[in-house]
Amino acid sequence: MLSKKSKRILLGMAAAASAVVLAACAGPASSSSGGSAPANGSTTSGGPMNVAVVTHGSAGDSFWNVVKNGAEDAGKQLGVNVTYNSDGDPGAQSKLIDNAVAQHVDGLVVSMANPDALKTSVTAAVKAGIPVITINSGQSQSAAFGAIAHVGQDEGIAGQQAGAKLKASGKTNLLCVIHEAGNVGLAQRCDGAKQGFGKTTNLQVDINNPTDVEAKIKGALQTDSSIDAVLTLNPQIALSAVNAAKETSSKATIATFDLNSDVVSAIKAGQISFAVDQQQYEQGYLPIVMLKLYHDNANTVGGGQPVLTGPGFVDKSNVDKVAQYAARGTR
Repeated sequence: MLSKKSKRILLGMAAAASAVVLAACAGPASSSSGGSAPANGSTTSGGPMNVAVVTHGSAGDSFWNVVKNGAEDAGKQLGVNVTYNSDGDPGAQSKLIDNAVAQHVDGLVVSMANPDALKTSVTAAVKAGIPVITINSGQSQSAAFGAIAHVGQDEGIAGQQAGAKLKASGKTNLLCVIHEAGNVGLAQRCDGAKQGFGKTTNLQVDINNPTDVEAKIKGALQTDSSIDAVLTLNPQIALSAVNAAKETSSKATIATFDLNSDVVSAIKAGQISFAVDQQQYEQGYLPIVMLKLYHDNANTVGGGQPVLTGPGFVDKSNVDKVAQYAARGTR
């Protein structure tokens, strides 16, 4: 007979053998949230992902603050290090992209208001093995530059719907205000508005010079008193248009692209008819999720088509619901 000590030894050996068999049957362990080998085959140190977000937003632009909030919120939730930088000058934006590539980031998110100016930098990132997702603008060039996806709204369609909405309200002469020279997305919005509305005149202003913005809109309304609708492409410009209409006693209906808390208040007060909401928080948030999935599991989203975040419309019928989110910087 075996002694008690021998029985304990044999039982221990049997338990250990069972653990080995179970481990073999279970297969390899899943990777941790930090990830080990990214989908593109490169290796990492095992730490959290590092993603650079580089946009063309101007300093203090409330629209881009919401994009930034979305990216940073996603990073916190997924354990991804997110750095956000922006510059409205295409040359300076290209340098920011080059800096991110030099730092060997694990993913890059780029808005392409001026795609031609960014092509060299974006394609260099792709050649370096860095997955790129474009956002907001540059949809038509995104895939050609090697990006794995584009997140935003179709600017032409959004403009067309905005123009049609103004036309349906009985307006006949539209002023479309472009606030960034060379921004292809803004031009597409006004082109689309003309298709949906009819008689449309474009006005070029500089978002970095608020006094001049208001003066130019006032001048346009005074020069042509038949203008009965103004479509702005940015919340800050919308408020300048509201002031310009007041000072010229114009009865023109004001509508805008994009949303912030001031525009929400203006919609409630009847000063702005509606805002075309492209839900820019999603344009910051979703690319971080998509890059994490690509890094950890080789997932792509969209099937080669853009992931659309808009357009939607915010007016008096739904502004109260949206207001709470705009106040916290997520709409």
